[in-house]
Amino acid sequence: MTGNRQTSWAFADAFVAEDDALRWARERAREAGLRSVTPSTGAALRMLAATVDAKAVAEIGTGCGVSGLHLLQGMRPDGVLTTVDPEPEHQQFARQAFRAYGFASNRARFIPGRALDVLPRLADAGYDLVFCDGDRLEYLDYLAESLRLLRPGGLVAFEGVFASGRTVDSGPQPTEVLRLRELLRTVREMPELMPSLLPVGDGLLCAVKR
Repeated sequence: MTGNRQTSWAFADAFVAEDDALRWARERAREAGLRSVTPSTGAALRMLAATVDAKAVAEIGTGCGVSGLHLLQGMRPDGVLTTVDPEPEHQQFARQAFRAYGFASNRARFIPGRALDVLPRLADAGYDLVFCDGDRLEYLDYLAESLRLLRPGGLVAFEGVFASGRTVDSGPQPTEVLRLRELLRTVREMPELMPSLLPVGDGLLCAVKR
């Protein structure tokens, strides 16, 4: 990557300033050894939530609340974020971060558990946006569930599809990267989706359900 491109990505990350609640959530995630979306990815999620006037958002992978804070900022004032994570202790940090930002407790519904066990219990066509930041090996399964969960005109987004550059690397790759390549092909070729690949953070694959 050229120096100019690296500088541009750094500028994109600094373009939308993050507040104390977001910095606190980032620090908790770092201490727990968790990946957080970059500031530029968070800003993109906030904008996407606002673009679809999101009232109901499903998030796969709560982490410590960094992406959830961005999503809530973009959602309608009466919107509810349903966030799923197998680690309840991480969700407690997210609760604290949401509260510190000033969001009422009824703005977020925390469901502990494995995503593929929880998603089938959520309502058909009941969501405006689904954000996937869980197990990369399960992304294709998340796609299938997202198509059921989204209303027409709703949006699905997948974080981390660049896999730190390995997705486009011609050398031998682990199963996770091969699954990401399959996801990219599938989303691009599905007639019921209108896709775009945003070069923010580690790659944000987005698609609108027609």
